[in-house]
Amino acid sequence: MFQKILIANRGEIACRVIRTARAMGIKTVAVYSDADADALHVREADEAVHIGGAPASESYLIIDKILDAIKQTGAEAVHPGYGFLSENKLFAEALDKAGVAFIGPPAGAIEAMGDKITSKKLAMEAGVSTVPGHMGLIEDADEAVKIATEIGYPVMIKASAGGGGKGMRIVWNDEEAKEGFQSSKNEAASSFGDDRIFIEKFVTQPRHIEIQVLGDKHGNVIYLGERECSIQRRNQKVIEEAPSPFLDEKTRKAMGKEAVALSKAVDYCSAGTVEFIVDGDKNFYFLEMNTRLQVEHPVTELITGIDLVEQMIKVAAGEKLLLAQKDVKLNGWAMESRIYAEDPYRGFLPSTGRLTRYRPPQEGVRDGVTVRNDTGVYEGGEISLFYDPMIAKLVTHADDRMTSIDAMADALDGFRIDGIRHNIDFLAAIMLHERFRDGALTTAFIAEEYPDGFEGAPLSPEQIKERAAIGFYMRSYMLDRASEISGAMPNYEATLPDAMAVQVDDHVFTARFDENGIILDDETFELESLWLPGDLFFVGKVNGQAVSLAVDTMPEGYVLTARGKAQEVFIRSLRAQELMVYMPEKTDGASSKELLCPMPGVVMSIDVEEGQEVKSGQALAVVEAMKMENILRAEKDATVKSVLVSAGDKLAVDDVMIEFE
Repeated sequence: MFQKILIANRGEIACRVIRTARAMGIKTVAVYSDADADALHVREADEAVHIGGAPASESYLIIDKILDAIKQTGAEAVHPGYGFLSENKLFAEALDKAGVAFIGPPAGAIEAMGDKITSKKLAMEAGVSTVPGHMGLIEDADEAVKIATEIGYPVMIKASAGGGGKGMRIVWNDEEAKEGFQSSKNEAASSFGDDRIFIEKFVTQPRHIEIQVLGDKHGNVIYLGERECSIQRRNQKVIEEAPSPFLDEKTRKAMGKEAVALSKAVDYCSAGTVEFIVDGDKNFYFLEMNTRLQVEHPVTELITGIDLVEQMIKVAAGEKLLLAQKDVKLNGWAMESRIYAEDPYRGFLPSTGRLTRYRPPQEGVRDGVTVRNDTGVYEGGEISLFYDPMIAKLVTHADDRMTSIDAMADALDGFRIDGIRHNIDFLAAIMLHERFRDGALTTAFIAEEYPDGFEGAPLSPEQIKERAAIGFYMRSYMLDRASEISGAMPNYEATLPDAMAVQVDDHVFTARFDENGIILDDETFELESLWLPGDLFFVGKVNGQAVSLAVDTMPEGYVLTARGKAQEVFIRSLRAQELMVYMPEKTDGASSKELLCPMPGVVMSIDVEEGQEVKSGQALAVVEAMKMENILRAEKDATVKSVLVSAGDKLAVDDVMIEFE
């Protein structure tokens, strides 16, 4: 067995590999860029080597720098994680030439299956059902439009060397095909150093289901069940679960058998994933094979009890699998939520900055429910614009699907992140969504259920009153405590009103105390809690029902967050509430004559010039943030007065990019 391995990656997956290596008694080496000098994976590894500048193209993607780090530290093997060099055959070949073990498949399998075009051709030759498409290389946007028209819209434009949703676009007409082709090429070149593009038919109402395979160097290959990955946004997985709520045992076995056959055809060893698209009649079509560890591997680990990283290390060391297919049992249900640095209330724009507070829920097993949090960040650390926006992967496991979902909702409610925006509310809202709970999933779920964006999960009338009562309780408690501070409220008895107004959205209640509890209008609420000012969470009971909400203070009340909804609760005097009708409406301050940068990022292109007339919806500029390209469009017809930025400029949020007449 290896004595020391190097992890050619960063963040969450590097920390994940370190955890298993430490349990196996193996020392670890981290590599890091300028931006990651204080990263968690650097702190947790036994050794760390600096490999270059913040952009991945100057550090994590440079093979020679990884080889130098291996020489410096004497590492015997390399785990590539996912992304970066994990599916780069040249990297695997370079390690082999240097006499260093690659904790992954052989270069031949990477070349055959890691490339989407090649893998589809091999699958077709093997008689595997594949999605109709054009497997040849596409030279320019005009050719892309011609091919898309022949296949028939909608089509999927995909990067040949892609992964993680990058370099992928669903297009529905010629104009979108032109734009999507160039954006996919740019993202592919930036993320993978390979801008080859292909096009395939987009199957409507699809489910994305993948099979986990595991093979050794002795010809043994098994599959470890499936993962449902249909909850996606911009082709990026958001929530995964295992097993799928859709498959039956017959279909599972058929998909598993096909995945194993495909793996054996290329002499595959190590962990890998064969991805399928499945229609409503359980017909499945091969999409691609990921010759690496998947982001969502924890759900498979929890339902099988198999540590995939441990198995990868043992296979790379030449050991035989100790498991046969008959030994694989699927137990219970696991959910994974990807927590991203993005603002779901503002179109999921990326968010960067310092984590002023990072308090994940407690990990472990309690009452038959497992909570696991795979992360690569810490409180006080920084989320950089140079890498993908993942903060953590929160995973729950229970005996059945509904219990696992409810456990995830509870865990998300107990996750506190401040300093940047995040998608925890959005994830919690999905956990409570009736369609999700029913298992009626497709890859269009988010687009269909949130067509106008996300504004928080809707609150029932009972929840609105509950939050009003809690807000009034906390405000009254604060005033009561203030009255006990010498000199703070000398005329407390005279100034504290008998009743106050509580506003939740458009609902305004008159709140007061009596001997039975809190009275909202004419309804009584009994409230119990040990909450103290400054507590991050309000934990207690309302009318005997347990409640837990995250608490943020604002000048006139609180923001109470739980179950996918951050709700402002205003507490005012009755007279102040009466005067609210005279208050002017707050605006965001943005001028309709300016295009503001909506996120920190780098300008990739400016698509208009001074004096040009533009139409509503026309592309104005492209900004890259966290390895994803974002097209900024005109909100109305206008004439460009001046262009204030150019390609390559680094911008902050709300920097002015273009002025209009």
